[in-house]
Amino acid sequence: MERVAFLIEATGERLGCMLNPESLVLRRVAGVRPRRSAGGAVTGLGLTDDPLLFTGGGTTELQLDLLFDITLAGSSIVAEDVRQLTAPLWNLAENASSGESTARPPKVRFVWGKNWNIPGIVSSIAERLEYFNADGLPRRSWIRLSLLRAADPPPPPPASPDPLLDAEGSEAVPELQVPTDDIPDGDVLVHEVTGDECAGDGDEEGAARWDLIAWKYFQDCGLWKLLAEFNGIDDPADLQPGQTLRIPPISAVGGRS
Repeated sequence: MERVAFLIEATGERLGCMLNPESLVLRRVAGVRPRRSAGGAVTGLGLTDDPLLFTGGGTTELQLDLLFDITLAGSSIVAEDVRQLTAPLWNLAENASSGESTARPPKVRFVWGKNWNIPGIVSSIAERLEYFNADGLPRRSWIRLSLLRAADPPPPPPASPDPLLDAEGSEAVPELQVPTDDIPDGDVLVHEVTGDECAGDGDEEGAARWDLIAWKYFQDCGLWKLLAEFNGIDDPADLQPGQTLRIPPISAVGGRS
């Protein structure tokens, strides 16, 4: 057995435990999904497999088998119930209220020697209790824990004094490199508007939320107007939650004049 630890980033708390090195499993899921168009799934008679859209990212999961035993010889831990030691790990899978709009489990780092230092979120946990005393208190615990690697969030899009204007102070006029009718439906993505992307009360720049959508797909806030024109929307401030937008492929997007 080898000692490992989980470090809670927000508080600096260290949770120590023991690990069976033969039971560590790594699993990777690539950032791909079946391609969809505005009309639904992309299909065709000549297709042997669904066309794939490469979204980037993906998920990396570590599955760990951890041991807690309060009866081990030489242990300095004094406890009657092994769950006193495992409760902090259970709490890592709780969506604690933090005052944010969306509660989330705490971010932790899995640390083992000098070769393992992985930030992540505990996505699931299961516990098998053994070696009960006369009062029914468990003294040994086997935990299977899944940790999803969580990288630091990407930087926000660059600020602009007025997202409705380009650097010269005139209205930006983005263009497509190819005519709209020549873009295959299978290359058009579908984006569903969320409440966070809509202008709130007192927000005079409704198009500011379009900037975030343009940044998400093109890494260029100034292409917000292209998206509005591509979707036939005359009033950019009229953006409603649940509304779907058609996103042209980046290969069809040209510069601004």
